[in-house]
Amino acid sequence: MNTGNSKNVFVIVLVAIVSSIVTLLGYNVINKNNGNNAFSGLSGDSISEEVRAYANSFEQDKNVVLANLTTSEGYPDFTEAAAKSVDGVVHVKTTTISQQQYINPFDFFFGFGDRTPSQPREQVGYGSGVIISKDGYIITNNHVVANAREVSVTLNDNREFKAKVVGTDSQSDVALLKIDGDDFPYLTFGNSDALKVGEWVLAVGNPFNLTSTVTAGIVSAKNRGNVMGGELGIQSFIQIDAAVNPGNSGGALVNTRGELVGINTLIYSRTGDFAGYAFAVPISIAGKIAADLKEYGTVQRALLGIQAPNIENIRRQDPDKARELSLIKGVVVEDFSDRSAAKAAGVQKGDVITAINNVPIRNFAELQSQLNRYRPGDKVSVTVDRNGNSRSFNVELTNDAGSTEITHPTNALSALGATFKELSDERKKSLGISSGIEVESIKNNGLFRKEGINKGFIIMRINNTPVNSESDVANIVTATNNSQDKVLLVAGFYPNGRTQYIAIDLTNNR
Repeated sequence: MNTGNSKNVFVIVLVAIVSSIVTLLGYNVINKNNGNNAFSGLSGDSISEEVRAYANSFEQDKNVVLANLTTSEGYPDFTEAAAKSVDGVVHVKTTTISQQQYINPFDFFFGFGDRTPSQPREQVGYGSGVIISKDGYIITNNHVVANAREVSVTLNDNREFKAKVVGTDSQSDVALLKIDGDDFPYLTFGNSDALKVGEWVLAVGNPFNLTSTVTAGIVSAKNRGNVMGGELGIQSFIQIDAAVNPGNSGGALVNTRGELVGINTLIYSRTGDFAGYAFAVPISIAGKIAADLKEYGTVQRALLGIQAPNIENIRRQDPDKARELSLIKGVVVEDFSDRSAAKAAGVQKGDVITAINNVPIRNFAELQSQLNRYRPGDKVSVTVDRNGNSRSFNVELTNDAGSTEITHPTNALSALGATFKELSDERKKSLGISSGIEVESIKNNGLFRKEGINKGFIIMRINNTPVNSESDVANIVTATNNSQDKVLLVAGFYPNGRTQYIAIDLTNNR
């Protein structure tokens, strides 16, 4: 071999060695970056600091994620994500007591008391839930556990546990449960903001009481509003076309990395079964609700204190104006609440909100989606369009009372101003009732006194739910306080008196 050939071989070998070193260094850098960015979404974007904080509230392991997989044919491979998800999704069983009510029509004409015994009936309901921490915190839907006297969950390995309801929120339809233990499989929070329309997702739950069911579909839309006619407080759902049926409520919406990106909540159907579209609460919202319920016992809602035009209502009366409003990219400030953080910061009527902390806002659903991430006292930058000019204001968000203080839960019964005494079976039999509790004492400043309920009143039902203990009353009051219609309908009587139906507006105590 001559000298020239030897030099060429040497150069080739040297280039190969350098290339190998560069490749190995690049591989290590990528691995390091992946390790530091464990909550990355499908597009590689890390989750927001807010969602990271919610995940930290439940001490989630930041490295429990999967790589996106594809089959040899190039199709998405859901097997690993499905296998991880089914272990973190539980079957939720609830027990409630209902009562057939027999109303005597003569009671309305002649004032006779109707205390015909009615048979309490035990009802069993089913749904799904998602374990989000090693020590057994579980997210589910509020409507799955509402008014339940007993909640139990069954894991994918058939272990069954009694569950405690930590807190509920009817406005977002999210509830937080807790089971005892310290080594449960769980799902880590993913990046619901990074989801793209057309992206593959999995719905995991227990439809029709069939456990560990996985269905696949795509994201059909994001920030979907006016679901259920706007009855729920949240109007920024993820819309999917994965098959979701009764029993899927409270289950997991996961991406192909096996990360939790939403809580399946609603279906669009005229029959009650899946008809092509389902809706999930984004984890950017559900995670914050769960973290609030764990830390504070109640949800911390941050408000700008603005009023925006309801385009759906306007469309019924003035289609042309509704069409004009729908073309505006942003949220028009129509008016302000009595105590408005936005007004105090300099926002004016007619301004169009176009961004929150530099995140573009195109409609009210997107505005709500951003505000749902914050708590009273948090400061945000609000960008508005005022007569064609862009302006920004620093707004300190407030609670619904107009202050920046954190809201703490109060005793559900304190507003009623009453104490209660349980009735023995013999007393119920002598009164001709199958459910009831007696008002033992009354405070002068309570709602009961205000509405004319006094000591000795026998309460049979509240909001058509039988009551037999003080905890029954407290659960109903709590659920009603968390609903949009904050009214109690109390059915009861004084001994030897007729049945009375008394409405109590809980908002009167605010």
